[in-house]
Amino acid sequence: MQKQNNFYFLLIILTITTSFSCTEKSAIKLVEGDLLFQDLDSSPLCDGIEKVTSGVNNLNFSHIGMVTTINNQYYILEAFTNGVDTVSLEVFLNRSLNKNQKPKVVVGRVKTEYSHLISNAINAGYKLLGKQYDEEFKIDNDKLYCSELIYEIFYQSNNNQDFFYLEPMTYKFNNETLPIWQEYFNNLDMSIPEGEAGINPGGISLSDKINIIGNYQD
Repeated sequence: MQKQNNFYFLLIILTITTSFSCTEKSAIKLVEGDLLFQDLDSSPLCDGIEKVTSGVNNLNFSHIGMVTTINNQYYILEAFTNGVDTVSLEVFLNRSLNKNQKPKVVVGRVKTEYSHLISNAINAGYKLLGKQYDEEFKIDNDKLYCSELIYEIFYQSNNNQDFFYLEPMTYKFNNETLPIWQEYFNNLDMSIPEGEAGINPGGISLSDKINIIGNYQD
């Protein structure tokens, strides 16, 4: 458990220390409901997520959030280490930068025929503010991990029907469980939930219900 706490502490420190490094204006014009897919480089655990999942255009994603506006400013609704919360766009973008100091973030937009779901999805997200982060990556335990939050709020806005879809989760690469996952779940004193229903940022990025409209690294 101490190792897990150290991981969370380092992740938070990374967020704070990089929050001022990206100052360039982006040509990407965001709208409410846009989904931001992020390649976090903050820990071996993020690498472990990317190793066992795949994203659009073979990109790696370990985090996802949704654009909302507060007082006419862009914020990101997300489930992060502190639970379900909103964070400024600037802080979100600066969590993970490439060698050129550009955010490792790709933008997806729900297709026009589904845009009527966005307002209710955002409202559903606000009602979940304060929920604990789901470090167990399990569905229906009253906690939420990043992609589970996006799944849940669109599920609610879609009359309690799947919009994005759950799939069997895997923690294996080349048919072998990665050591990082063995250590992670050992620290939680639980068995690895191999094959249980779940969802990940890469899977959402591949959905036929969204269009990829920008990459902050371009």
